Amino acid sequence: MTVSTNVIDEGRQLVISIKERFDFSLHQEFRDAYSHYDKPDTTYILDLSQTDYMDSSALGMILLLKDHVEMNAGQLIISKPSETVNKILEIAQFHRLITIE
Repeated sequence: MTVSTNVIDEGRQLVISIKERFDFSLHQEFRDAYSHYDKPDTTYILDLSQTDYMDSSALGMILLLKDHVEMNAGQLIISKPSETVNKILEIAQFHRLITIE
């Protein structure tokens, strides 16, 4: 499975990890990872440390996640993107929209 979730910090953080490729083939799996979670004030951490490839559909999926997070008054953090993925995020200027650590 390339999408995994982990709830930590007594339910205040939802970590979504993507391994290898992040593209349209993960659309449903990625959405299922967060759509059921609507606890207010949750920090959603998108861990891209093991993501080797990301396409434009992945950028769109991240924006949908951002919408979901904002509807629940939460915070979205993209964590540890690989060098390749970080370059894509910079080109798309996602650092202006989302905290990238």
